[in-house]
Amino acid sequence: MVAKITTRPRNAESGFTLIELMIVMTIIAFLAAIAIPSYVNNVRNAKEAVLREDLHTMRAAIDSYTVDKQRAPQTLDDLVQAGYLKKMPVDPFTQRSDTWIPEQSGDLNSIDQTDPGIDDVHSGAQMTASDGSSYSSW
Repeated sequence: MVAKITTRPRNAESGFTLIELMIVMTIIAFLAAIAIPSYVNNVRNAKEAVLREDLHTMRAAIDSYTVDKQRAPQTLDDLVQAGYLKKMPVDPFTQRSDTWIPEQSGDLNSIDQTDPGIDDVHSGAQMTASDGSSYSSW
């Protein structure tokens, strides 16, 4: 016995047409074109907020160290070793904790101090912020 293969007639509404698929793809592309720049901008704003907070925390630690020890820290690692920071924060733009740029002024903070120390810190990122300034100038 040979089985006869029968084909069913194709129903006109059994699938999507090429035009319908193209319209859906166009809508998806349009929505992505709107959403992706907004997402990237929000991520950048979040990283800038983290950088501002990290700089504020490290500057407060430098000030506290200087007042408590009657001398400025010589390295940023002094802040960690003395317990003013648990660990060095990671720069959100460089993704590294060793790219912070300490700034030393020639000012001595007490009579007993013989070496000037760190009195400020900046990011090592060489990028431009959303306000047009450089992250390294914050």
